[in-house]
Amino acid sequence: MKNVTDSFVSLGRWPSAGSFGFNTDILATNPINLSVVLGVLIFFGKGVLNDLLDNRKQRILSTIRNSEELRRGAIEQLERARARLSKVEMEADEYRMNGYSEIEREKANLINATSDSLEQLENYKNETLHFEQQRAINQVRQQVFQQALQGALGTLNSCLNSELHFRTINANIGILGAMEEITD
Repeated sequence: MKNVTDSFVSLGRWPSAGSFGFNTDILATNPINLSVVLGVLIFFGKGVLNDLLDNRKQRILSTIRNSEELRRGAIEQLERARARLSKVEMEADEYRMNGYSEIEREKANLINATSDSLEQLENYKNETLHFEQQRAINQVRQQVFQQALQGALGTLNSCLNSELHFRTINANIGILGAMEEITD
């Protein structure tokens, strides 16, 4: 404290020449300047500093509250997404199982339909073969009959002379006449 009073006393010792000058005694002037600056800063800056710190504190608390709300919202969205995911997975499993059973059912239906078609084709083939066999048999019969008829006609023509022909006609007329009498 003695240094502070000494510096005020030294102000009185300045020459009164009316000039302004600097005190170059660092040890005498620095503590006074610092104490004045610090006093002014503390007196005027205390309110501003408190306001700045309060504003900063409010912004930090607001940011923390917003972060908490965002975190809660994110957790809720995550839970909803997980629930939706599990639901979709269950539906996918159900579709997969239904799809597999549907595929198996369609496979069995296709095999059955193919088997039925093959059976029908086999029946058609057998019917066609039977029809072709009957047609071939009928053609062979007709050819044999025609050959037999031609052979019989040839034999008859070679064996029949006009007298034998006349007797055969008379015998047939006699048979027809007898049949006519029986029916009357």
